[in-house]
Amino acid sequence: MGEKLVVENLIKVFGDDPVRAIEMLNQGRGKDDILRETGMTVGVSGVDFTVGEGEIFVVMGLSGSGKSTLVRMINRLIEPSSGSITIDGESITQAGSEELRRLRLEKIAMVFQHFALFPHRTVRANVEFGLKVQGVAPGERRERALRMLEQVGLDAWADQPPGALSGGMQQRVGLARGLAVDPEVLLMDEPFSALDPLIRADMQAELADLQKKMRKTIIFITHDLNEALTLGDRIAIMEDGRFVQVGTAAEIVSNPANDYVAAFTQDIDRGRVFTARDVMQPVEALELSDATPQGALERMEALGRDALYVRDGGRIAGVVRYRDLAAAARTNGADLARHLVGDYPSVPQDTHLHRMYGSASGGLPVAVEDADGALVGVAEPDAILAQLAARTEAQRNTEREA
Repeated sequence: MGEKLVVENLIKVFGDDPVRAIEMLNQGRGKDDILRETGMTVGVSGVDFTVGEGEIFVVMGLSGSGKSTLVRMINRLIEPSSGSITIDGESITQAGSEELRRLRLEKIAMVFQHFALFPHRTVRANVEFGLKVQGVAPGERRERALRMLEQVGLDAWADQPPGALSGGMQQRVGLARGLAVDPEVLLMDEPFSALDPLIRADMQAELADLQKKMRKTIIFITHDLNEALTLGDRIAIMEDGRFVQVGTAAEIVSNPANDYVAAFTQDIDRGRVFTARDVMQPVEALELSDATPQGALERMEALGRDALYVRDGGRIAGVVRYRDLAAAARTNGADLARHLVGDYPSVPQDTHLHRMYGSASGGLPVAVEDADGALVGVAEPDAILAQLAARTEAQRNTEREA
C-alpha cells in the first residue's frame, strides 16, 4: 500500500500573529498558555501522519480537539499556519489558486455533517453537481450520477427533491455526490453524527460495504470511538490539537497511550475489536502419516496444549485431544486416525471474538483459516476469554479513580 497523503508538522493558529504563537509552540509552551498570553487559539499543533492508498484513516477526539480544523486544512477550506500537505507528491499547501482548484476538482471531495444539499434541485441533480463543475458532459453526468445513486440504493429517488427523503437517505445522497466525482481522497467530517443511532449504524455499514468495492482513501472525522473502531483501518486519537496515539483498533484498545485514551476505551466491547488473528497461536499441527498417539501426547505436553490439529496432505484431517489419546498411548503402534475428531470449529482469521463464542464453547481449539481455507493458527478458548476479560493498567487506574 503506497503513500497517498502525507501531512508534516501541520499547525493552525487562529489570531493576528500566528508566527509568534508558532515560536511559542516551538519553545514548548502549551495552547492554554499561548491563549492567556496572546489571545490566540492553537487549533492544530504540529500534527504528522501518512495515509496509504485505499485506507480509512479515522481521526477522533472530543469537541474542540482540533479534528474538524485538521480535515478542513487538507483541502484548504482553512488555511494552515505552517506545515505541509501532499497528495501523490503534489503540494496542497503550496498550490496557487488555479492549481488548488484543479486538485479540489480532480483529487479531493468532502462529505459534511450537515447534508448541504440544494433543496431546489432533484436528488440526481445534487449528485451531478460536482461533475457539472468539472465540465463533464450532461449525458455522462446523468449516467454517473444514476450509477452512484444505485450504489447507495437510491436510484428510485433520482427525480425527487431532497426534502422528500429521510435524514439517512439525504446523507446517502451526500455520499453519492462525493463519490460521483471519483475522488482520490474523500474527506468526511462527522458525516453521520446528526443521524439517529439506528440510521447511523446503517450508514456505517453502507460505507464499509462501499469501501470494499471502491477502495477509496478516506479521512474520516468522528467523536465516537465505536464508529472509529467500526470503520478505521487506523485511528488517530486527538487531544488539544495533537495526536496522542495512532494505531489499529486492537493496538489502541489493548495498549492505550495515556489516561485520556484509556477513558475512551474502557467501556468498549473488546469482542468487536479483537479478531481471531489477535489471539491465535502458531499451528503446531501433526502429520497424520507419521504421528502416533504417544508422539502426539509428548508434543502436547511440550507445548502445554490439550489438543492438536492433524493434517493430511496439507488439509485438516481433524483434531486429537490429550484425554482421548492417554489410554491409546499404552499401545505404541495404535493408529492416530482412530482418535481424530472430525467435527472441529473453524473461523476465518478476521472473525471478531464476539462471533467466536459458539465456536469456543465446545472446549476444542478453534482452527483459524486464511481466505483460501488454509490453517494459519489456532485460537484456544482460554485465550479468547482472556482477551475479552483483559484490562490494561491505565484502565484499572481510571477505574480506581472513578
